[in-house]
Amino acid sequence: MKEAQNIEYKQNWRDDYLKRICGFANAQGGTIFVGIDDKGNVCGVGNAKRLMEDIPNKVRDVMGVIVDVNLHEKEGKEYLEVVVEPYPYPISYKGQYHYRSGSTKQELKGAALDRFMLRKQGKTWDGVPVPYLKVEDLDGATFDLFRKFAKKSGRMDEADLQDSNAELLDKLRLVEGDYLKRAAALVFHPDPERFVSGAYIKIGYFKENANLIFQDEIHGNLFQQVKGAMDLLTTKYLRALISYEGIQRVESLPIPREALREALLNAVVHKAYESLTPIQIAVYDDKLEIFNCGYLPEGWTVDNLLGTHRSRPYNPDVANVFFRAGEIETWGRGIERIVMACKSYECPTPTVRYSSGEMWMVFYFREENQEGSQKSSQKSSQKSSQKSSQKIIELIRQNPNITTSEMAEAIGVNRRTVAKITKTLQTKGIIQRVGPDKGGHWEIAEDSVK
Repeated sequence: MKEAQNIEYKQNWRDDYLKRICGFANAQGGTIFVGIDDKGNVCGVGNAKRLMEDIPNKVRDVMGVIVDVNLHEKEGKEYLEVVVEPYPYPISYKGQYHYRSGSTKQELKGAALDRFMLRKQGKTWDGVPVPYLKVEDLDGATFDLFRKFAKKSGRMDEADLQDSNAELLDKLRLVEGDYLKRAAALVFHPDPERFVSGAYIKIGYFKENANLIFQDEIHGNLFQQVKGAMDLLTTKYLRALISYEGIQRVESLPIPREALREALLNAVVHKAYESLTPIQIAVYDDKLEIFNCGYLPEGWTVDNLLGTHRSRPYNPDVANVFFRAGEIETWGRGIERIVMACKSYECPTPTVRYSSGEMWMVFYFREENQEGSQKSSQKSSQKSSQKSSQKIIELIRQNPNITTSEMAEAIGVNRRTVAKITKTLQTKGIIQRVGPDKGGHWEIAEDSVK
């Protein structure tokens, strides 16, 4: 038997292993075998009977946890089995909270500790009450938009939609006691960043060398962010392939619109907002990447995510609002719907990468859109080069003694670009250099220019 997520082998006992018991108790439970090496071979432990008393006593005194310690023997060698049950409340080791994740133990701190504490209390991050947030602070236009969507979706009784905003919030379970929940700020407040830092979307356009060409930020509540991001992506960032059906102009995006929208909704519903990091969308000539801070369910891998598995939303209160509005179909099917949409659109299946609470979804453009983009880029480059050539000719006409450095400064490009253009103009016989680089001058073949 090998070490696994809930099994560890130790040749000897050390009190430092109490942290590992703490980690098992806070996770799914587990077993520590003392007197077995890393390969699963019984090596024996000399003080087994004393440890059978010491280990449970120390665990109880330090952490208030009860464990079973069983004595076993194999080939004349004694070893211990320490069985740790999962506990429904947080267990600390001298003020530290340890957690078993996969085959490793980690100490929980900061946002991870907050998330763990909430989960043990049966709460979620978006369900935490927020002081100073009032119903009258929320955006009335967004409530009206929600009512319109919810009526169309049929997922709420029409009578409930006639209620006041305060009553509607209660029906949506966004109220706890005298306070509104964080989800209410995210979904309905005009400026949720007053309560949740990093609650916005950032979009950038990059070239292959990772140079940022231009960027935008979309702020406002989550309904406004999804709409704003879709508008910007489809009109500014994603080049459409233009074709005609008869006399009708048809524009085709490089990835399916419904898949892009589903990915945006997936991002805002599953984002770990406690990370304080915005959703980031990077657009290239041949792909689009959506980066988001989020966490897979316990024991899940990316393969589970890409399959037909269903999972509870990371922000269930936020998800409930979008579900009632008809913006998401069924919880847990977002990735599946995205893959199906891309397949129907005949573009490559998107990929998902996940590492330590960070997730990337990458869409790859259809081949015809990539070609169109490259041709467009080439045409743009040619036009730019032609304009620069004309400017250089005019500068030489005004000052035959002008240097390439002065040309570069005048037209706003680097010296290397000017050297390349002047060399092309010389090859074509449009200009020529008379005399040395220093002290010489330029001449223009006027007939060639005409």
